[in-house]
Amino acid sequence: MAIKSRQIIKIDEDRCNGCGLCVSACAEGALQIVDGKAKLVSETYCDGLGACLGDCPMDAITIETREAEDFDEQAVLANMAAQGKPAHNHDHHPAGGFVCPSAKTIDRTHDAAKTAAAIGSVPSELRQWPIKLYLVNPQAPYFSDAHLLVAADCVPFAYGGVHSDFIRGKTIVTGCPKFDDTELYLSKLTDILSSNDIKSVTVLKMEVPCCGGMQRITEMAMAASGKSLPIETVTISLDGAVK
Repeated sequence: MAIKSRQIIKIDEDRCNGCGLCVSACAEGALQIVDGKAKLVSETYCDGLGACLGDCPMDAITIETREAEDFDEQAVLANMAAQGKPAHNHDHHPAGGFVCPSAKTIDRTHDAAKTAAAIGSVPSELRQWPIKLYLVNPQAPYFSDAHLLVAADCVPFAYGGVHSDFIRGKTIVTGCPKFDDTELYLSKLTDILSSNDIKSVTVLKMEVPCCGGMQRITEMAMAASGKSLPIETVTISLDGAVK
């Protein structure tokens, strides 16, 4: 198997708590829990695209560039078959790798012309993917020098002008403080703020009481990060107006 410099996952064992969420998130079967810690069992099984990143509650997994064996899709399929696991329907990567589309990191920041192309009748201002807080990688390039928008999940459905009025020019993360893991949100936001030179922070929430959690989590993350940026909070009413 050829050795070359490429992207591959790196596991910080000091941060890993052995929960195993990354194991189930890896469609290629590249990870296992060994002696209570996540381990990369074979370089040839890892495509380096990081589908496991968003599932690690401890942010113990990152992507590094180093000398490693080539990703081998056939070896992955043989390994899955040997374990009696079904092959998944993956989104194929140009280099031969594959990853679940929901977790693939896409940076559209430098492709403004295509980003602004109308889908239907409204131009999209979305600059990156994924956007869910529990899926994003705090070290993703689109967080560098970003104007950060922390938005509640319901806002885009209540406020029709969210793309032009709020998403334009910003990197967005979304979540629901009522139904999701707020401790994970706090950890992710803290890492995003501490690891990047964030230029501004805007919280976009609904007027319902539970949505205030987005503002509180963001304020706590700001304090934990050691940064002192002002946080602009915008509230959307249930009838779709800016309050």
